[in-house]
Amino acid sequence: MSASNERFEPLLKFADVLGELEVVIGDKARPVVAEVRSRLVEAAASRDRGDLAGALDIIHRAMERLASFARVIAFDKRGQGLSDRGVAAPTLEERMDDVRAVMDAAGSERAALLGVSEGGALASLFAASCPDRTSALILFGTRARWSWAPDYPTGTPYEAASTVLRAIESTWGSGLAVDRLAPSRSNDQTFREWWSKLERMSASPADIVALYRMIFEIDTRRVLPAIRVPTLVLHRKHDVLPIAEGRYVAERIPGAKFVELEGTDHIPWSTGADELVDEIEEFLTGARRVPEPDRVLTTLLFVDIVGSTDEAARLGDGKWRDLLERYYAIVRRQIAHFNGREIGKAGDGVFASFDGPARAVRSALAIRDAVGALSIRVRAGVHTGECEIMGDNLGGIAVHIGARVSQVAAPDEVLVSSTVKDLVAGAGLRFADRGQHALKGVPESWKLFAAS
Repeated sequence: MSASNERFEPLLKFADVLGELEVVIGDKARPVVAEVRSRLVEAAASRDRGDLAGALDIIHRAMERLASFARVIAFDKRGQGLSDRGVAAPTLEERMDDVRAVMDAAGSERAALLGVSEGGALASLFAASCPDRTSALILFGTRARWSWAPDYPTGTPYEAASTVLRAIESTWGSGLAVDRLAPSRSNDQTFREWWSKLERMSASPADIVALYRMIFEIDTRRVLPAIRVPTLVLHRKHDVLPIAEGRYVAERIPGAKFVELEGTDHIPWSTGADELVDEIEEFLTGARRVPEPDRVLTTLLFVDIVGSTDEAARLGDGKWRDLLERYYAIVRRQIAHFNGREIGKAGDGVFASFDGPARAVRSALAIRDAVGALSIRVRAGVHTGECEIMGDNLGGIAVHIGARVSQVAAPDEVLVSSTVKDLVAGAGLRFADRGQHALKGVPESWKLFAAS
């Protein structure tokens, strides 16, 4: 998968566990063959639903990275997500049975376990109890005991735990937990909406509180020294769960490796996912991925609504907002259809990238045609150039050229640079010469063409 453009697509399967159903999430793009070096079973945190994991680009990319070197098997805990609801909070022993059943259903005899947050207790107990089925153990953002005890003063006191449980119950499904669990995403409304949906679809407020009450009773301190499989403990430096908790766990597992990661987020994939996956890949395979280049040749698409200010004033705020939502849905659907990636938006303008210029042009033409149903007109600009990779964003002079090309376009026009026209020869696209243009802030003039 790492050598192709295939996308990670979850394969859902249901495993029967003593009358209950557990969900197995695998990777249909990587069958169980000799090429697969590792199998990775994720015992995730309480807020989880496997089939929604890839619904957000940053999470999807992290799953793709994992699937590039391992077969990823995730499952929704008993009573959560797509698993049967209305059951009592499962004990660790029951959850161990579930892990075995999930592995059996996925055809995995032995796998590495990834325990996230409170999932670390389950992963630790399984590794200690079933070393014949555990090739390695990876723990992220976890602790040995959650509640305070005289011999564990860093645990959460009973009063504080009660306050936490009341807050969870009253705010469950609102997305407010993002401020505490993923502060780097506090201003990311898309992430907050995804997280609130994840909470609502993973469990009810009453069920999640029941699970947390059980979690606060778990103590794995005596389990840790009995773990005899290779172990990696990862913890972010400024996690809401103090990093000393992660060190405590690593110090008590024989031969465990502890890695301190930069960052604040308790959610593993919300930020710094590449650094996290790099450590996992090196631990499981013995090799770290070659760093991605910081520049890439890509095709950029800019599209916006013609006369949007006048249209917004005519419709009024409410109707304009509804129109924008329908417009964005069309644009995103056509970008995805042609294998593009939305980079960002400002007002009614959308910026996307494509790995091929013909796909970008066809996407722009499809958007132009589709938005006619909304009685609006758009203009679009397409340019191919070398861009600087800046996390999830792109920068550089090519981005400025693409934006300026779109500003020159007439209503209903898809304008492309000469670079794009030269690269799509034989693709069946037609172009009309629009002459030389001086683009604001861009050196030299550019010859532009209208696509059809």
